[in-house]
Amino acid sequence: MKALDELTFDNRFARLGDAFSTHVLPEPVADPRLVVASPAAMALLDLDPAIAETPVFAELFSGHKLWAEAEPRAMVYSGHQFGSYNPQLGDGRGLLLGEVYNEAGEHWDLHLKGAGQTPYSRMGDGRAVLRSSIREFLASEALQALGIPTTRALCVIGSSTPVWREKQERAAMLLRLSPSHVRFGHFEYFYYTKRPEQQKQLGEHVLAMHFPECLEQPEPYLAMFREIVERNAELIAKWQAYGFCHGVMNTDNMSILGITFDFGPFAFLDDFDAQFICNHSDDQGRYSFSNQVPIGQWNLSALAQALTPFISVEALRETLGLYLPLYQAHYLDLMRRRLGFTTAQDDDQKLVEGLLQLMQNSGVDYSLFFRRLGNESAELAVARLRDDFVDLKGFDAWSERYTARVAREGCDNQEQRQSRMHAVNPLYILRNYLAQKAIDAAESGDYQEVRRLQAVLSNPFEEQPGMESYAERPPEWGKHLEISCSS
Repeated sequence: MKALDELTFDNRFARLGDAFSTHVLPEPVADPRLVVASPAAMALLDLDPAIAETPVFAELFSGHKLWAEAEPRAMVYSGHQFGSYNPQLGDGRGLLLGEVYNEAGEHWDLHLKGAGQTPYSRMGDGRAVLRSSIREFLASEALQALGIPTTRALCVIGSSTPVWREKQERAAMLLRLSPSHVRFGHFEYFYYTKRPEQQKQLGEHVLAMHFPECLEQPEPYLAMFREIVERNAELIAKWQAYGFCHGVMNTDNMSILGITFDFGPFAFLDDFDAQFICNHSDDQGRYSFSNQVPIGQWNLSALAQALTPFISVEALRETLGLYLPLYQAHYLDLMRRRLGFTTAQDDDQKLVEGLLQLMQNSGVDYSLFFRRLGNESAELAVARLRDDFVDLKGFDAWSERYTARVAREGCDNQEQRQSRMHAVNPLYILRNYLAQKAIDAAESGDYQEVRRLQAVLSNPFEEQPGMESYAERPPEWGKHLEISCSS
């Protein structure tokens, strides 16, 4: 394991120059203190988890100290926000401190959110508040534990620095890790500002650093775009299968690597609702749960437009056509596994759709239904779950089809069935009310709950003695928390 002063930097993005980012030093916050750290994320940098409790750790990730090899940069990009193009965005409250590579040869961006004002802050103060930092930290590590591609979160550092949102709050900084922070909006920025040389430089950088296998193809940019389409189809299939709502799928929040990026007013479904809107600011429901699939395609189309200098329109259109079939294949595969199936049969899609409609009409808890479906044999499980549904006749008809489908799978004892289903159906998920309880405690100076919640969510599929309260249905107040973009 390494000490903090032993990290090895290789700042590849910074070397692209001032057209791509601006040198900015972080603005320190007062009285820095560790709120929470992720041992799993620290391991990505070969760091000893015990280092998190040392004073220098809080000083480094609160802007008070900086590695000599670090080159903090605020990145410039643009993007489509709620469908409208914004010509210049950029890191308004975050800094790419540098790129570190570990002993396995992996490169990780160190990105400090809440680091103060930059040339791209517009009217903002460049700060992040404690609640939003905790929410992103928990979401990043929870998604990772579920097997959903995501940025990672190393730590949250709290402070006594006051900031104003709807009320006075305290500033915090979050250290985010990712192999890259390049977004769809990076390509859009250089395309719409008509800077072909920089756009080509960006494209060559992304190809060489993140898609080197595409360089061996006859058309490297087309091969890269196809890979991005495939990754996003799989990513959004996992969001939908596990009931994750991003909330702000602007193109500047879409990673070029196809990973979950820039957490704002996210939520996991409690009661199943295909029309659920997790962002209080999303008046039109553009980013509702069911809209995430078509919006994923819309965003890929926006990226395709920015790549027209490198790829023919016909080839882009043909590649975009892969998105929905790939999404549907990934999604159906995940849902089969969640239902306990090991084979594919023709009526599976109708079986899934029929279940979701019944859940929608009855307000059934999305995650707990699948978990409990695997607790017993199919016949016993559906009999026990029956009382959760309003349309008993409809559920009985579905149950009959489901148990017949399970029977067609062939020999499978209940122990095997439960083990297989519990391995893909989490017992613990990051419900909004659980995050809010941890935030309330942290805002009063007690960080034990956020640390306990993070530990529970790091192992979501296995029952943890003494943690039964984290696996319960939320109270009624917990289902109606309003989360906005204000952070």
